[in-house]
Amino acid sequence: MTSHILAMGGGGFSMSTRGAPTALDRYILDLSGKSSPLVCFAPTAAADDPVYINRFLAAYSALGVRTMVLTLWQGAAESVDRLGQADVVLSGGGSTANLMALWRAHGVDHVIKQMVNRGADVVLAGVSAGAACWFAGSLTDAFGDLRAWRGGLGLLPGSFCPHFDGEPDRPPAYAQAIASGVLPSGYAVDDGAAVHFIDGRFDKAVSEREGAQVSRFTSSNSPTAAGVLRDQLDVEVL
Repeated sequence: MTSHILAMGGGGFSMSTRGAPTALDRYILDLSGKSSPLVCFAPTAAADDPVYINRFLAAYSALGVRTMVLTLWQGAAESVDRLGQADVVLSGGGSTANLMALWRAHGVDHVIKQMVNRGADVVLAGVSAGAACWFAGSLTDAFGDLRAWRGGLGLLPGSFCPHFDGEPDRPPAYAQAIASGVLPSGYAVDDGAAVHFIDGRFDKAVSEREGAQVSRFTSSNSPTAAGVLRDQLDVEVL
């Protein structure tokens, strides 16, 4: 049995024109290996925003899959009970800190870890905050300013920085966080790109548009590296 995690820096239906599904959305569904997977959307980071939920339902219903939504502001107990039935869990963008606080309060973190460990195929995916949550740490603006934060689920080792090409303050802030050791080594991912892990191991970088980049940042003691090394990864355009 296989677990997949796809962490998107940005992109998918959340950022597409008129909320249409994109190549990354289709890639997520392909990973499930099922013709009609049950896809659970988790809009927790966006406070269960109904507009966001409707965009998901419109985008993914058009792809011919079964859909459900994890809601924690209303009907949380029933929603969490159903979560384990999902073939795909897709976590949306918003506040990483709020997402993790609510997931821990309602036991969502335990259910997801059980899904990964139960020996069945599962796909976990997410965009921005919903991608950062799978890692041990991330660069987030959940507290107002950009800061390093080690509060993720830790299903993936290391750290994650979304929107790397979309916000000019992110590249220097992420590099400094890695160089200082505040964050562990990790991945900086542009909008429209993603990193794909299989059973917790990095498999490849993919993107839904030409030019979207993914870089691996690691700390370094080399005097010429300014404390950090950046390796640009090969990216497969879908």
